[in-house]
Order: sequence, then C-alpha cells, then structure tokens
Amino acid sequence: MLRGISPLLSPDLIAILARMGHGDELVLADAHFPGETFNGRVVRADGIRIASLLDAILPLWMLDQYVADPVIMMAPVEGDSLDAELVESYRAFIEYHHPGTPPIAYLPRFDFYDRTRSAFAVVMSGETAKYGNIILKKGVLPVG
Repeated sequence: MLRGISPLLSPDLIAILARMGHGDELVLADAHFPGETFNGRVVRADGIRIASLLDAILPLWMLDQYVADPVIMMAPVEGDSLDAELVESYRAFIEYHHPGTPPIAYLPRFDFYDRTRSAFAVVMSGETAKYGNIILKKGVLPVG
C-alpha cells in the first residue's frame, strides 16, 4: 500500500501512468468498449466507475497544456444522447484537479476507435453508462 495514492489504482495501472510521457494518451473505457480490439496494452479496473478513476489519476499527472483538446469523449451516434450527469461528474473532477482545462471535445465513434489504436494504453473500467469513454492527454509537470 502506498501513501497518498488512491487504492483504486492497481500496481499495473500505476506502472502505466508512470511510463507515459507528455503527449501520450490514456483511454478510460466503459465496460462495453472493445479495448483489446483496438490496443495491445490494456489494464483492468473492473467495478470502478470512470469518474472515480479520474479522481484517482488526475492528481498524479498534468493534462497537456499545449493542445486544444487534452480531454476527449466519444460523441453519441445519431439518435443517441450523452448522459449529462455523467459528463458533469467527469468535468467536476477535471476542474477540481486541473482548473481551467478546456471544455471536453467529442469525437465520432469510429474516430474515437482510431484514436484508441494510437493511445498509450486503455483502462477497462466498470463504467456502464453509454458513451462513458474518455481520453486524457498527459502533459508535463511544472519545473520546481
């Protein structure tokens, strides 16, 4: 057990977070997402909601401040809608840990899949909300 690190983060996930460099992307995927289909580096976080993972991960590293969209979600397909409460819960943790982060950007489903292929890793969560997937782009820690 490590002090100051959420017990929601497994040793495998902590290792992935530590190995990521600036500009690398991490996909936090809902329980329905075909993570293993699109990326060879998958870690499990079964039973853990993505909002809780955001609260555990975001204190450990910075979001990329040099890109327009450091946070991206999957856009719903025509006829579907996003769960507004889910998006608000994600945004609340993002703002809490990284105030002033640009608004969440949205990618169409198949573009999101393409982006997942080039991500550093995918975290398969226990999130059951439709379109709960989110991509975080890692930044650099301030000097000092």
